[in-house]
Amino acid sequence: MKFVDEYRSADLAQKYVEEIRKSVTQPWTIMEICGGQTHSIVKYGIDSLLPPEITLIHGPGCPVCVTPIELIDCALKIASLSNVIFCSFGDMLRVPGSEKDLLTIKASGGDVRIVYSPLDSLKIAQENPDKEVVFFAVGFETTTPATAMAVYQAKQQGINNFSLLVSHVLVPPAMEALLSSPNCVVQGFLAAGHVCTVMGYEAYEPIAKKYQVPIVVTGFEPIDVLQGIYHCIQQLETGKFDCENQYLRSVKTQGNSLAQQVIQEVFEVVPRCWRGIGKIEESGLGLRPEYALYDALKRFEAELSSLTPSTAPEVCISGQIMQGYKKPNDCPAFGTQCTPENPLGAPMVSSEGACAAYYRYRHHQQTAPC
Repeated sequence: MKFVDEYRSADLAQKYVEEIRKSVTQPWTIMEICGGQTHSIVKYGIDSLLPPEITLIHGPGCPVCVTPIELIDCALKIASLSNVIFCSFGDMLRVPGSEKDLLTIKASGGDVRIVYSPLDSLKIAQENPDKEVVFFAVGFETTTPATAMAVYQAKQQGINNFSLLVSHVLVPPAMEALLSSPNCVVQGFLAAGHVCTVMGYEAYEPIAKKYQVPIVVTGFEPIDVLQGIYHCIQQLETGKFDCENQYLRSVKTQGNSLAQQVIQEVFEVVPRCWRGIGKIEESGLGLRPEYALYDALKRFEAELSSLTPSTAPEVCISGQIMQGYKKPNDCPAFGTQCTPENPLGAPMVSSEGACAAYYRYRHHQQTAPC
């Protein structure tokens, strides 16, 4: 555990907190754009260690959380079909649609399977040629290469009973959407280290310049996060607006070129609706025309035509949370109407959701007896 422990050192963390305290002279609001960073911040109490001038807010950094309810309903419809094996990452099984979730479909007899990779789904398709196998392709740029490779291999091998329900989204356009809002409260970003491991961080540099905000590519351990905050504060206090790379052990400027090539082979940039936020232009990935055969929305178009427009519960404020306007414990339903056992929104059940982090690590503090 040596190489993990060094990024969780309490002594080193305290030193960074002290340096941050010495550096800050005025209030600053910093958004982490990754749900993994959110969980690290809440789990280790990083926000509570910082001086009061610094406010950390949680962005739309969980791809499960931003998957629109309309697409969840499509997943539920497809998964309920008798000739379908529906494959998904485990996070998606409890995400609520209009009336139910994938776990309910599974309990009712639907063949819903948890997989660890899209390539697992492709293997299931090979083993079950009499079934339609659908993979729910959810994720940021981090998980996209594996999805692209699954489709690429399906085409190369002539496997035609395999398709994707695609909900891949892109981080930079979401950051621009937040920054261009008249209600924007973000003054600096901690960018998602794993996304930049794949894509590099050149796309962030013009955003930093255009909107005059520092962007620090940051890892996920407590020391990573504190270093990211420190670098962000250093820029804010000196009036610099650059893109820095804290996550040097993993991220290179141009990212992983082979991963990018397979993404570009299979996917093209498309508009995408983000749950709780709305439509963001050029913020998603869709299958190129050459791979349209593997598009589940087209393959099951007739079955999906009967779906009616859906909306999330009004009491759920997950959209405001993911834009940094609110915290999970500001929601009137948090921990009462909305719990991991009875979620109203995806952030309560996703492993990277902000509401799940607050419920897991802080809910007991709010409900403890006096």
